Amino acid sequence: LVFHFQTLLDNFERTVIDDSRLADRPAEIFVGRMFKMEIWEPMLMSMRVGEVAEFWCDAIHTGLYPIVSKGMRLIAQGKDPLEGQKHMCGMGNLFHYHSTGFPELDEIMRNPQPLIFVMELLQVGDPMSYHRESWMMEKDEKLQKVPVLHMQGNVLVKQKQFREAASKYKEAVLLLKTVQSREMPGDVDYINLGRMIVPLELNYCQCMLELEQYYEVIEHTTELLEKHKDCVKGYYKRAKAHAAVWNEKEARRDFNMVAELDITLAALVRREMKALSERMKVKYTEEKEQYWNMLENMEGNSKEEEEEIHDEEKKKRDKEREKKQSDDDLESGTTATKAGEKNGSVEIKCVEKEESGEEKVTPSEGFKEEENSSVVKLYACDKIEGKDWQQMLRLVMLLQDEGNFLIKEQRFQEASAKFKEALEYVDFLQNKQVDQHGEDWESLEKVRLPLSLNLSQCMLELKQYQEVVELNGRLLKSHK
Repeated sequence: LVFHFQTLLDNFERTVIDDSRLADRPAEIFVGRMFKMEIWEPMLMSMRVGEVAEFWCDAIHTGLYPIVSKGMRLIAQGKDPLEGQKHMCGMGNLFHYHSTGFPELDEIMRNPQPLIFVMELLQVGDPMSYHRESWMMEKDEKLQKVPVLHMQGNVLVKQKQFREAASKYKEAVLLLKTVQSREMPGDVDYINLGRMIVPLELNYCQCMLELEQYYEVIEHTTELLEKHKDCVKGYYKRAKAHAAVWNEKEARRDFNMVAELDITLAALVRREMKALSERMKVKYTEEKEQYWNMLENMEGNSKEEEEEIHDEEKKKRDKEREKKQSDDDLESGTTATKAGEKNGSVEIKCVEKEESGEEKVTPSEGFKEEENSSVVKLYACDKIEGKDWQQMLRLVMLLQDEGNFLIKEQRFQEASAKFKEALEYVDFLQNKQVDQHGEDWESLEKVRLPLSLNLSQCMLELKQYQEVVELNGRLLKSHK
């Protein structure tokens, strides 16, 4: 009998417990085969094909419904309703596990109650024309069908129809496991059925390898090897699956087990290990190139961001410089430029335009730089504002303190700008103001060291690794 059904609670809301239409497949029972819900047979046999009827059933008829519902839900999911049960009757299994796995069914089991069934009879068929599923077969029928499925799977493998072959092997395994669940563990029949399952499982795993379903192979072979620890083919197929998903350590372990269990396969194992090593080398090289490309992209992006920030800072400082120059006491729009060095101080000269259009350099008078003026970006020696070396040293100390504070605030981009600016002042003083082999040069080098290290820390936090490499490469030449 083929039918759809709804199961409702006998309450005001008529709560729906099950609906076969939601599973996209109707239910089926064979009349006279002792179906657990015995009341369903007379209910359906009282109906005509196409009829829809509602039945109210007392609790005396619904006690086994939680077991029936659980089985039908598992069948709708493509699972064996007997899978995982121990060697006992259905009610025994129910009490052994204390739960059906579905809260609404557990509630009905704890509190037997009347239920309402809405049935729609779709078809009454000939039993001989029906393809019976495994759970409906007797033990002998299942055992007779296993070799047929095995042979069909082998034929499909030769035709390279691996997915269809896998389904045949899986169905055969399911039949054998169902029969095995009815035997007592440790009995001869139980052990023999387990041995019959092994080649079918291995064939299924081979199909999964061909279909590149490697994690499923690992899962099935691991389960198989827990019961059959000397299965060489199980170790070999699991090793192949591990190798395919880059599990080098696990693959080598399983390959070694293959060689240990069967010495005649040692040459095969050596070839597989060699191939695995070559594949891992290629993978390592590819990952290394990908990693460095990623770093270069990150570095390029960070440099672009830094250039944008520097451009904004330059514009801002240009405006401040123009404002400052307008307030200066300089005459005829002169600009300060560096002319020479005398006794450790910088002589400032002014450049003014003559009528001929040529520039003439004259000493400036009264030019003063406020000590609290904002720090400016150093672009070239001839663009530096008029600061003597003492003012520059004070600015270096000020920039270092500001950078350290910004690091504590985790404002690494701003801190790195401070340290870079301080290092540019140090560079200028070392190159233009002091003797390269004198004590002042060495003192400035000691100032450079913490600035460079702090800048490196900021670059690490900003993931600008290539800049860190270059900066510390230069630093280590002087500070080994």
